Amino acid sequence: MSTTETAVRPRAGASAPEPAARPRGNGLPAAGFLAPFLILYLAFIIGPGLYGLVMSFFDTSLVKPGLGSFAGLGNYAEALRSPDFWSGLWHTIWFTILTTPPLIILAFVFALLADRVKRGRWFFRLAFFLPYILPSAVVALIWIFLYTPELGLLDTGLTAIGITPPNWLGDPGAAMPSLAVTTIWWTLGFNFVLYLAGLQDIPRDLYEASAMDGAGPWQQIWRITVPMLGRTTTLVAVLQVIASLKVFDQMYIMTQGGPNFATRSALEFIYDEGFTNLRTGYAAAASILFFIVVLAVSAIWFGIVRRQQKEA
Repeated sequence: MSTTETAVRPRAGASAPEPAARPRGNGLPAAGFLAPFLILYLAFIIGPGLYGLVMSFFDTSLVKPGLGSFAGLGNYAEALRSPDFWSGLWHTIWFTILTTPPLIILAFVFALLADRVKRGRWFFRLAFFLPYILPSAVVALIWIFLYTPELGLLDTGLTAIGITPPNWLGDPGAAMPSLAVTTIWWTLGFNFVLYLAGLQDIPRDLYEASAMDGAGPWQQIWRITVPMLGRTTTLVAVLQVIASLKVFDQMYIMTQGGPNFATRSALEFIYDEGFTNLRTGYAAAASILFFIVVLAVSAIWFGIVRRQQKEA
């Protein structure tokens, strides 16, 4: 045995040195900073949510004090049997189908164009994002003016070139696509910013190396940009689907669910039952059912995200 091995090897029966314990800081300052948020979150999110869950099992009404008589699962059964509930859910899904693909594709295209602009890049970023900061009421009033029959900008322009415009918000077949166009114009900026941030994280060396190998712009987009933005696209899709499922403001302001309930979303059905028909217990049960639908869709999308993270 060499002298070096003897010096390094510990004595028989001697225990290995224990790692130094990590110092534990005082968590009171962090808890103090988090306390206001937690109190407000419990008071305005968790508390009302739990109360709504309890209320869904009672015949609660806005005109009667207290929870009312116990209904058990009667409110849930009535909502599941209601054609109005299923109609509102279908209108919500149809709106999601109309808005999600354009909001993903157009946001990617515009972000790609804005990222390649050499001068005035700030202007294009501002122009695409500016509508997103407008309140829903302002956006609705702008597009109501654009859709006004005979006097609106769209009707005037189409009539000038010999095209008969439809009744944008008065025709059951055109009302939902019209609302979808309004929503796309309004919310495109958020997805645009997410894609723009993702594009800036792609190393420029990849484009330079591919250009030296003879790859053109389209090949660079399909072989570098699109794969590198896979996680960003998944995030945008998840957020957009959830946001589209929760549509309410622009529909309620622009069409009030019409014409002939063709644009009545699930949230508007819940609102009408709770605040127009004053059946808050029944509305709470319908909202729980709708929450389960949104939760299921979110779980599917998050499962896709986790699979992508494992494959990466």
